[in-house]
Amino acid sequence: MQVPPNSDLTLGMVCLDKATPGVCTWRMTADERFANPAGIMQGGFLGAFADSAMGAAAVTFVRGRKVFAANAEMKISFLAPVPAGAVLTCTAEVVSGGNTVAFVEASLWAGSGGGAGEGDPAERLVARANSTYILRSRDPD
Repeated sequence: MQVPPNSDLTLGMVCLDKATPGVCTWRMTADERFANPAGIMQGGFLGAFADSAMGAAAVTFVRGRKVFAANAEMKISFLAPVPAGAVLTCTAEVVSGGNTVAFVEASLWAGSGGGAGEGDPAERLVARANSTYILRSRDPD
């Protein structure tokens, strides 16, 4: 299994913190290649960023078990436009889960890159997402 996956490499995602099981924070720059003609990030790329961050949170939630986390459904609400060049931070957290399922929420913040995320006046909440992940063991049966 390739870690990080090609999708994360393409988006330029970097994991900032995964020390707490079920919680992780990621960063990426809103690359102009993913913008619409008006210079605003396409929603699908923000969704992919949130999905990758939430999937990582689901995987760390299981504490040592080797699992695949398959997205069963996802919802994202776009709260503000994201201009090309903005630095995005996504914090994802498992809000409930068990052996076979994890319910995860994420917040996406946009800023110039010098901020500290939630609560920093230089950053703005631009999207919220939630998803259900099915957890399947990677160990042979």
